[in-house]
Amino acid sequence: MLIRVFTLFSSASRIGLGAAAAAVLLAGNPAAANPVPAGTLIESTAEATYDDGGVARTASSNTVQVRVDELLSVAAASLDAGPVTVRSGPGVLSFLVSNTGNGPEALALEVVTAVSGNAFEATLDSIAVDSNDNGVHDPGVDAVLPAPSTTVTLPAGETQRVFVIVGVPAGIVDGAQSAVSLIARTATGTGAPGTVFAGAGESGGDAVVGAGGGMATATGQMVGSASTVTLVKWASVSDPFGGSNATPGATITYGIAATVTGSAPIDALAITDAIPAGTRYVPGSLDLDSAPLTDAAGDDAGEASAAGIAVTLGTVPGGTSRTVTFAVLIEE
Repeated sequence: MLIRVFTLFSSASRIGLGAAAAAVLLAGNPAAANPVPAGTLIESTAEATYDDGGVARTASSNTVQVRVDELLSVAAASLDAGPVTVRSGPGVLSFLVSNTGNGPEALALEVVTAVSGNAFEATLDSIAVDSNDNGVHDPGVDAVLPAPSTTVTLPAGETQRVFVIVGVPAGIVDGAQSAVSLIARTATGTGAPGTVFAGAGESGGDAVVGAGGGMATATGQMVGSASTVTLVKWASVSDPFGGSNATPGATITYGIAATVTGSAPIDALAITDAIPAGTRYVPGSLDLDSAPLTDAAGDDAGEASAAGIAVTLGTVPGGTSRTVTFAVLIEE
């Protein structure tokens, strides 16, 4: 009597294998996509066919069911292209956290600002999710996660962009570097790979900690941007006799250079200077970077009167200079 034995798989079986079988068969492909969803029932029934005295007969085994456990796995990454330029005040770093397990899972988030090697120490303000999914932090729109900061339950394979908002201290040095780490953990639990949380998985199955221990860390970088303004003033004298003596009737031309040192722009920069006693302003002599300005207020960036001059420079980029000149006449 010839007996042939083979195994039949249900539709659930055809879309994947159980955790133990997958570990063996997929050893050569550890990055296999589309893992079997947690809670899936893998059903298997064996069948035998045989010849009984010229009569073809079959026999079926009982059906064995194996429920796929939930694998707890997470990934995290910084989304910033490079160090984020920050000044004293709020700073924003962008991260992406992913549920890389095979079942729905919320992710618990922790921010570490005390990173070894930091030149300055930021303080955590809040963690917000990208509510409108535009990739930009929008205060008042992006939902702030209340403590303890935990995302909504993410389906298997889903990601969530989050923003870490920090406070940058005053007095940072231009070019100073600092880092902030974001730690993401599977909310069900973490531990050594293979740790089992009985009954905590999808559809009442177990939850098993994956190779990463159920946690992942991503680090974002910041670089300080700061500037200072230096004013340098000088004078040249031209007397009525073609010389450079400061005699009555001589003209003094003053120059004032405002230099912004550092990488940060300076806002609302303005230069003022009083007309010295014993002199009077020479009308129409006010210049900015060798371009003439009117004396009247409101016509352009400058104004001048018998009392003094004022030039509004506004925002001046770091590493640049602006020069103001004007003339006075020594009273005769």
